[in-house]
Amino acid sequence: MPESRERRRLKAEVVGDVQGVGFRMFAEAQARRLGLQGYVRNRYDGAVEVEAEGSTPALERFLDLLRQGPRMARVEDVRVKWMSFKGDLGPFGVRG
Repeated sequence: MPESRERRRLKAEVVGDVQGVGFRMFAEAQARRLGLQGYVRNRYDGAVEVEAEGSTPALERFLDLLRQGPRMARVEDVRVKWMSFKGDLGPFGVRG
């Protein structure tokens, strides 16, 4: 399988009651466990933004986890945009 198909990049907006409920720490822990690179951050509009790279199966599992969120969160929607792997994100962490 070509490298470009094996590893991908995604950008996701997580909408709902997702700020102030530990969502960023949850996302960081799950992404690191899955071996992903990238970041998670709160947005001014109340959503949480995630950008991550890694294997397609790990990213799909990560999306499943983002849709569930931590116990105190209420996820209404996860809007996902798939992109080509670039390899420029670095270790997964919380920003801003």
